Amino acid sequence: MELKRVVVTGLGAVTPVGNTPEEMWEALLNGKSGAAPITQFDTTLFKTRFACEVKNLDVNQYIDRKDARKLDRYTQLGMISALQAMKDCGMDLEKEDRTRIGVIFGVGIGGIKTFEEEVMYYAQNKENGPKFNPFFIPKMIADIASGHISIHFGLHGPNYTTSSACASSSNALADAFNQIRLGKANAILAGGSEAAISACGVGGFNAMHALSTRNDEPERASRPFSKSRDGFVIAEGAGCLVLEELEHAKARGAKIYAEMVGEGESADAHHITASHPEGLGAKLVMLNALRDAGLKPEDIDYINVHGTSTPVGDISEVKAIKDVFGENAYKLNISSTKSMTGHLLGAAGAIEAMVAVLAVKNNIIPPTINHDEDDEDEEIDYNLNFTFNQAQKREVRAAMSNTFGFGGHNACVVFKKYADE
Repeated sequence: MELKRVVVTGLGAVTPVGNTPEEMWEALLNGKSGAAPITQFDTTLFKTRFACEVKNLDVNQYIDRKDARKLDRYTQLGMISALQAMKDCGMDLEKEDRTRIGVIFGVGIGGIKTFEEEVMYYAQNKENGPKFNPFFIPKMIADIASGHISIHFGLHGPNYTTSSACASSSNALADAFNQIRLGKANAILAGGSEAAISACGVGGFNAMHALSTRNDEPERASRPFSKSRDGFVIAEGAGCLVLEELEHAKARGAKIYAEMVGEGESADAHHITASHPEGLGAKLVMLNALRDAGLKPEDIDYINVHGTSTPVGDISEVKAIKDVFGENAYKLNISSTKSMTGHLLGAAGAIEAMVAVLAVKNNIIPPTINHDEDDEDEEIDYNLNFTFNQAQKREVRAAMSNTFGFGGHNACVVFKKYADE
């Protein structure tokens, strides 16, 4: 069976550094941090009092006020990213077979804000019996963003949610890619959303010692590969990519950002939260992605790394890159845009895949900001090009994006310049 070719024809993004793909991309190239004090709840007694929140977003510009009240914030953000992506791709659904268009959206946690609010309300009023909002469950469940997106557009193709912690939306992209190249769909809205900046979200990650506590300078807290890194910065947002079968896209005259050519998946099988210290799962997932894409290590020019700014995770990913790419590792550009966006958890893969796509399209690499000191005591090879502090122009023939999740879930997606071969 001959596999179909898959291209990216639409983008949508709501992030801590911009509420459209264009705003996000400009902010990333300029090294803008999205971290600031938390506004969504009282953090007075919390170890971490900052995050990368979405700012200046008028939800009702996209979603009717009455309808928005029935949606958890993570679904609102996901819906907005999908609306942007569909507008960007220019597809006229009245002319399409909607049974051949689907939605696959990832999320790591889901409606934690709704869950927190409803349980707290019950705890404070339980003497009056169990009283819950009838929208409690439909707002909270992890699959509901993809459901709302498909309902809004009337799409009857594959529709489900992937949940693999921080690898969730990379797995969504991988699944969408496979559905299309196997001929099961013409196009799929693929991506992910997350909105876990809540008392439970921040408090829970604090209890694990996973978050940075650099409260005196939050904009400098996410510092992948730097000596003083002390944990990730929690973020919220959503990203959606329209993946489309090439001939279908060409037939309707669609613009093409890049071609998706491969995906890889693996498991660390090591620890519920920590990455394998030698980067074995990360190594395997990149090898799997290269093999699937039919590319050699020397064909890759850029890796958007997982790079969360944690003491152990950054080291293991560097080891994996060196093992996979050998001498070619020193010819790559590497950057962690989490240094600016923070960690969007289940939405990270979609946003970072979008960054890889835009790097391929525009031949420029966004930086890893906040680097001010090498970690000479650890096993990080600073002869590698981490694109520290300033964007770099270069030809980007192909790029990959890594995402690794709690539970040892690893996913990698690969994009290259589109050529009508």
